[in-house]
Amino acid sequence: MDETIEGRRSVLRRLPRGIWALGFVSLLMDVSSEMIHALLPVYLVTVLGTSMVTVGFIEGIAEATAAITKIFSGALSDRLGKRKALAAFGYGLAAFTKPVFPLAPTVGWLIGARFVDRVGKGIRGAPRDALVADLSSPDTRGAAFGLRQSLDTVGAFVGPLLAIVLMWATANSFHAVFWWSVVPGFMALGLILFAVHEPERPETLRRVRNPLAVVELRRLGRAYWMVVAVSAVFTLARFSEAFLVLRAQNVGVPIALVPAVMVVMNIVYAAAATPAGMVSDRLGRSGILFFGFGMLIVADVVLALVPSLPGLAMGVAAWGLHMGLTQGLLTTLVADTVPPELRGTAFGAFNFVSGLAMLAASIIAGALWDGVGPAGTFLAGAAFAAVAMVGLLVVRANQRGKAA
Repeated sequence: MDETIEGRRSVLRRLPRGIWALGFVSLLMDVSSEMIHALLPVYLVTVLGTSMVTVGFIEGIAEATAAITKIFSGALSDRLGKRKALAAFGYGLAAFTKPVFPLAPTVGWLIGARFVDRVGKGIRGAPRDALVADLSSPDTRGAAFGLRQSLDTVGAFVGPLLAIVLMWATANSFHAVFWWSVVPGFMALGLILFAVHEPERPETLRRVRNPLAVVELRRLGRAYWMVVAVSAVFTLARFSEAFLVLRAQNVGVPIALVPAVMVVMNIVYAAAATPAGMVSDRLGRSGILFFGFGMLIVADVVLALVPSLPGLAMGVAAWGLHMGLTQGLLTTLVADTVPPELRGTAFGAFNFVSGLAMLAASIIAGALWDGVGPAGTFLAGAAFAAVAMVGLLVVRANQRGKAA
C-alpha cells in the first residue's frame, strides 16, 4: 500500500509545473463560474422576474456558442503553432465578464455577459487541452489529464458550496456573492499568464496552413474518428447531471438538501480522475475506460430500479466514479491518436461533437422522463452505455491490430 502511494506521488512530482498550474487555473475559474451559475437561474426568476423559458434560452445559447467556438479556436492554435495566448485570452474574457453580473441592470446585460463568458470557455478549451498534451510526456499523459480533470472538478463543487456559505453570511445578497466570484476569476487569469510557460515548438514539426481542410481532417486518422464516435455514443448515455437532481427530488430528498447530490458526485469524480489517469499510463487506456463504461451502466440500473435514498446514494456515487474513470481518459485518447501539429483541431472537433451529443442526450432523456418516467430515462442511458462498450472493444481491437 505504501509503495503504491509513493509511486503515485512520484508520478505527480514528475509532472511539469505547467500542468499543475493549468490544473489550478481550471480550479479557480470553475470556482468563480460556479459561484454565479449556482445562483443565476434563481436570481433571474426571483429578482429580475424572468420566465423559465428565458432561463432555458440563455443557457441553450450559451452552451451552443461554447461548443461551436471550440472548433475554430483549436484549429487557430494549430495554424499559429501557439496554445497559451488563445487559452489566456479565453480565460481573460471569462474573468472580465464576472463584474458584469453584479452590475447588470437588466436581463439583456446578463445575457450578454453569459454569452461572452461561454465564448471565453469555447476559446480556451481546445488550446488548453492541446497545451496539456504538449507539456506532458507520453508515459505521464494520462496522469496529466487526470490531474487537470480532478482539480477542475474540485472547483465545480467548491464554487456552489462557497455560494451557499456566502448567501448565508450576507443574508441572501446575490450581488455580494457575484462580487466575490470576481476574485478567483482574476486569480485564474494571473496564474495562466505568469505561471504557465509554453514549450518551444519543435523545428521538425510540420506547419499547418488550414487545419480545417479536408486533407488535414483526414490526417487525424481512423483511430481518432473511432474515438470521437465512441465518445459521442457514450455521451448519449451520460446525459445532463440535472437528471440526478430531478431523481433526488423524485425519491423524496428535501429541496434544501438536493444540491448535496452534485457535491457527492463531484467529490467521487475528483477523487477518481487522477488515479485513473496514472493507472492508464501503466496498464493502458481501454481497460480503465471499459470499467468506467460499466460503472455508468451500474449507476443507471440502480437509479432506475432502486427508487430510495440508499439507491440514490449508490447511483450517484457510481455516476461520479464513472466520470472520474472516463472523462480524462477520453481526452487522453485524443492526444494519443492524432499528430502533434493537429492536436488543437482534434480537441476542438472532439468537444464539438460531444457538445452536440450532450444536447441530444438531454433532449432524449427529458422526453423519456415525461413519456415513460425516470426509470425509462436511466435504463435508456444504460443501453447507450452498453453500445458504447461494444464500440470501445472495436477501438481496442483496431489498436492491437496496428501494434501487431
